[in-house]
Amino acid sequence: MNAYERDVEPLISLADIAEIELVILKRVRGLIMGDHRGVSVGSGFDFVGLRDWQPGDRPSAIDWGQSTLNNFSPLIVREFEQPSTAPVYALVDLSLSTRLGVDGSLITATVMRALATIGLSAVFFQDPFGLMTFDEGFKHIGSIRPRTGKGHVVHCLDAYQQRRGLDPARRVHEISTTLAGLMRTRSMLAVISDFLFDDTQTVLRELSLLNATHDVFLVLVDSSSAFAMPDVSSGWIDVVDVETGRTRTLSRRRLAGLRAHVREWYDKLRHDAKDAGLDLVEVVPDQAKNEITLSEFIAERKLRKTSN
Repeated sequence: MNAYERDVEPLISLADIAEIELVILKRVRGLIMGDHRGVSVGSGFDFVGLRDWQPGDRPSAIDWGQSTLNNFSPLIVREFEQPSTAPVYALVDLSLSTRLGVDGSLITATVMRALATIGLSAVFFQDPFGLMTFDEGFKHIGSIRPRTGKGHVVHCLDAYQQRRGLDPARRVHEISTTLAGLMRTRSMLAVISDFLFDDTQTVLRELSLLNATHDVFLVLVDSSSAFAMPDVSSGWIDVVDVETGRTRTLSRRRLAGLRAHVREWYDKLRHDAKDAGLDLVEVVPDQAKNEITLSEFIAERKLRKTSN
């Protein structure tokens, strides 16, 4: 089922966000108790410029003087940045394969909960959080600059689902060079995807090059359950590739084996990621397990990096 018809309704509610936030507070706070080097460095907040008002911005951040110059349409806010160990970015798959699902459960919803968990974990550590998106073949890359605060995470979630508010990035030949140009300082980068696209080895190689400077890891959204096809009586079935629009005729036996084929693809991905020196964490339909796994993974990674 195509998800665009459902995009008018949020796939993750404020109650869901509060629930994820509570999980992070419970699990991560326990991990960081004790003697550790602080996760934030520097003093105070640095003024970095002016921008248009966005939902979630504090009224105290509004620059009323600048806003009067354009008749308060839009409101202008002052943007500040707190020096920290590293900004956190999520590079999220926006391709059509993530917008599908079965039995009313969309892969996009799992992606968004993973995105929320990573963003709220950054808020917990007082790190700026930024969003980058990519589509099939990395033809189009969008971004939202990193900022601090829960309101900014909510804004990124809405931007991902609705495909709006994303600044297009100029794509150069190498994916690693394009992404590096969007990250001004050494950053943590979580790549969230079902990784069901052609030439994953090339993408992993590019991410491995980026990992030499930044802290890159993969978040594999296991979508194999979406390929559990129902029993059919027909001997041959026409299927359509949602990414390319190409059609193909499969036998009933081949159709029934799609889920197993996807699992084999993921086994190879795990092997290739290890060869590329990239850590991989998996998220599955069990949402509560995902949030615990991701939040603990990020906390341990942050503490390991800041203690070096």
